[in-house]
Amino acid sequence: MRKIGLVINPIAGMGGRVGLKGTDGIEVLKKARELGSIPEAPLKAKKALEKLLPLKDSISVLVSEGQMGEEEVKEVGLNYEVVYKPEPGETSNADTTELCKIFEKENVELILFVGGDGTARDIFNAIETRIPAIGVPAGVKIHSPVYGNTPESAGQLAYEYLDGAQLTLKDEEVVDLDEDAFREDRVEVRVYGYLKVPYNEIYLQNMKSQSPQSDEHAQESIALDVIDDMQDDLFYIIGSGTTTMYIMKELGLDYTILGVDIIKNKKLVAKDVNEQQILDIIGDEPFKLIVTPMGGQGYIFGRGNQQLSSRVLNKVDKKDVTIVSTAGKLATLQDRDMLIYTLDDKCDEKLSGYYRVVIGYGRYMVHRASNGSASN
Repeated sequence: MRKIGLVINPIAGMGGRVGLKGTDGIEVLKKARELGSIPEAPLKAKKALEKLLPLKDSISVLVSEGQMGEEEVKEVGLNYEVVYKPEPGETSNADTTELCKIFEKENVELILFVGGDGTARDIFNAIETRIPAIGVPAGVKIHSPVYGNTPESAGQLAYEYLDGAQLTLKDEEVVDLDEDAFREDRVEVRVYGYLKVPYNEIYLQNMKSQSPQSDEHAQESIALDVIDDMQDDLFYIIGSGTTTMYIMKELGLDYTILGVDIIKNKKLVAKDVNEQQILDIIGDEPFKLIVTPMGGQGYIFGRGNQQLSSRVLNKVDKKDVTIVSTAGKLATLQDRDMLIYTLDDKCDEKLSGYYRVVIGYGRYMVHRASNGSASN
């Protein structure tokens, strides 16, 4: 049988819904659990692995015992072999490194890994570009273009590569940012290395990009358009990003660039809220959402703003979602949809469709949003 390796970072993404902007470090993980966060990486791993079921009789998945891979591959029903046993307690990047060393000795054809940018760094540190690898997105902050757009996209790409599709192996950047700086609304990003990835632009995400300073005037005019359209006595949830930040700046309110804020009657209600705080504040009252697509990747829900979970989004109608973006940022998506991925298919479907995106004062463009299933 042909061998592939599977690595799951079981805690990836746990800081998202609770507003911690990552899960690096034991103390942050402890706080995430205290706030009620639950793992999402295992479910996302299974969504990717299910795409490999047509190859079930020809592949064997090499895994770590327990939560780093064995449990998920067993549930999906693929053939597997346990080749590593981590120490009791929390798994670590050392476990990822050791597991990848075993994969290399076993001559696996592909490594499928589930996590965020920190996990991609661990994979690079272990194998560099010696083994093809594909990332299944499960983290809060994912800048690296080594990941699929969605877990299903990553799984489909792995399937096509293993099934003999003529795909180029391309060295793609492993990028990570400083989580401590991120929590202080500073984006400090650097390239740490490269992974060799089977390349198909349909399935792979772009590197996350920041809005250029030249967009400042457009962002200001977008903010004024949104403010002039605001209604009294209604909650407005302002999503993360520099474009939405200008709404808060024009109102003269304190804000968080990389978190979620709530305003009402053009006054700050709460800053940098997590999922539960949003639900507690909103209750059963109507509200509107204002979000901006993630530069280069197009996510409007499910990446970088996991506080806006399906529990929150199920309370809002599509007509009450306003999307703001500079024309330049929207143009980077070309003919690709803006993305919605909440792990709730009904919620994703409800919010999918065409939006009138605010690109300036009185200026709009129509663009579609979906959960990416059309390309999976």
